[in-house]
Amino acid sequence: MAAARGMRAPGRREEGAGMPGSARTMAVCTVGGLVVATAYTVAMGANGWLWFCWVVLALVTVGVFAARPV
Repeated sequence: MAAARGMRAPGRREEGAGMPGSARTMAVCTVGGLVVATAYTVAMGANGWLWFCWVVLALVTVGVFAARPV
């Protein structure tokens, strides 16, 4: 009856609710990579390959979000 009213039972996850684990992991890795790349750039100077790899990681993360079911 709770499902009919749009409520979920305590302790149960609804399918499709929120961000799936793989998308969340990719987002965390992307933000962590941004922090590392920025810290490295501040401490050691700019590195084009480092930023190129971060851009690739960000694009893959966008792809994971775009490909997940709604």
